[in-house]
Parts: sequence; structure tokens; C-alpha cells
Amino acid sequence: MGEGSISIEYCGEWYRAEPDGLFSIGRQADLSVDDNPFLHRRFLQISQVDGMWWLANVGSRLAATVTDGGGRVQAWLAPGARLPIVFQMLHLIFTAGPTTYECTIHSTEPAFTENDPVATSNGITTVGTVTFTVSQRLLVLALAEPMLAREGTGRSDIPTSALAAKRLGWATTKFNRKLDNVCDKLDRAGVQGLRGGVTTYATNRRARLVEYAIASRIVTRIDLPLLDAPQAVEPGEGS
Repeated sequence: MGEGSISIEYCGEWYRAEPDGLFSIGRQADLSVDDNPFLHRRFLQISQVDGMWWLANVGSRLAATVTDGGGRVQAWLAPGARLPIVFQMLHLIFTAGPTTYECTIHSTEPAFTENDPVATSNGITTVGTVTFTVSQRLLVLALAEPMLAREGTGRSDIPTSALAAKRLGWATTKFNRKLDNVCDKLDRAGVQGLRGGVTTYATNRRARLVEYAIASRIVTRIDLPLLDAPQAVEPGEGS
């Protein structure tokens, strides 16, 4: 159970993990995703132990978001953590510095063969127990746009708050206020990685928010046209 073969796809290139070896992902690894100095030389590691394939975070600073792709299961893989590869496909999303990366792990014999967002008629979107207003979802969409617009797996840069605000036609102060609200809402719901130190909070929370939003399908590629649609003012909010 859970054996089979494991393949990894990144930017259209395919790699194979050997049952008797260690397959690494990082800056200088079996899968070298980028020469980004913020990325560990060896960050993630795939290996087979007692007939089960495992994904481990062997880095010291970075975390990765792991999802089955259908929004049913999502994990935040912190340094030192590992998890079994039990789905036919796993999406790996991780951020180093200003750049976010995505690759996929494919299993030929998964142990397990959806929790989709529900949009209501008033435009409010619910994922699990978390509800997002139209403007909150647009904020997330503006931050995730480069990643959603990209074809397949690969790398993309997270927009700054100023650039994302400009994309929406908002003032940066309005954008940051709403970003606070979204991150607070998800933090209260137990989503990890949206709070940090004084010097790292502003940057890290945008990246983590995008990772979580993509993995949870809060926003998807089909939502991108919403960024160019006329935006209505929500009740109780001025421009």
C-alpha cells in the first residue's frame, strides 16, 4: 500500500524519485528550482521508508504548503516535519524571498483515490468555516494573480501591497487594512504562518496568504476576469 513510483513535475520537466535513494528539491538539489539565495540548497526531500513514500522538510527556515489539489486536504510543512505521500497528486507551494514556486508530486499507487469553496448569490464565498466578502476575495485574487496566470508549475513573484492596491484601484492604506482583516480572520480559524515578527510580518503574510488561497481554492484561474470587472462598493464602506 502506498508504494508504486513517484514522479515530480516542475516547469514541464519530469523527475523520478528512486525507492532506494533520497530525492531533494532546492537551490542545489536533484530538482534545482532556482538559484534564489533565499532558497535552501536542499529544502524538501522525498524518500521511501518501509514501503511508504514520505515528503520531509529538511530546511531550517522555510515552510511549504502541501495540498491534494482538490481543496480536501492541506498541510503546512514546517522545518523538520514530514508527511506521507498518499494521494495520486500533491501540489507543493513554497516561497523564498519574493518568489513563490509550485511543483507537483505524482504517485502511481496512492493510498487514497472535495471541499470546494461555495459561492452564494450575494457574492460572499465560504471556505470551511471562513467567510470572505467580495472585496476580501478580490484582495486575495490581486495578490495571487501572477501565480494563477502562469501556465503549469513554476515560479512567480508576489506583488507588493502597493502594486496589488494599484491593480484594484485602491489606496494602499485601504489595501493594508483589508489585508489585516483577511489575515486576522484566517489566523483565528487556525491557519498557520500569517503572523510573525515585526520585520517579517508584512512580507511573509502576503506569501503565506497566496499559498493558502491557491491550495484552498479560495481563488482559482477562472476568477481572474473579476479583477477587470466593475467593482461595487460594499455596504458600510466608502471608496
